[in-house]
Amino acid sequence: MSFSNSLYHLVIRPKASKPVISEAYERDFYAYINGFCKNKGCSLYRINGMPDHIHMLFSLHPTVSLSEFVKTLKLSTNQFMKAHPRMYPHFEGWGHEYFAVSYNYKDREMIRQYIMKQKEHHRRVSFKDELRALLVENGVEFKEEYL
Repeated sequence: MSFSNSLYHLVIRPKASKPVISEAYERDFYAYINGFCKNKGCSLYRINGMPDHIHMLFSLHPTVSLSEFVKTLKLSTNQFMKAHPRMYPHFEGWGHEYFAVSYNYKDREMIRQYIMKQKEHHRRVSFKDELRALLVENGVEFKEEYL
């Protein structure tokens, strides 16, 4: 038996950061992602976002790598959204990049609260500024033109 606790904060966005996730259907979308996580043996602690990006806090099953998880998450949600064109009429696919950092389990509640308050947060801060701050805070090198 393996014992691990890999806690991640993940941010993904649609191609060109298009606002494709309407508030009217985000609960259905997030429920789908929750089911996806359960099927992978992962625990989803919080999901929330805006029309142009989503944040997730989750732990990975010991047999699942982060890159494989993100790849299959994007493929699966891509199929889901394209199967529901009335709900997601402007969705063209996910961007190639993603942001993910690991956290100590003790920080779980702090990150969960941050994700829960996304809509309030984005009344003051743009997604680009948020992403830049997350990258700087976590020591991730980046090129400004890719934001």
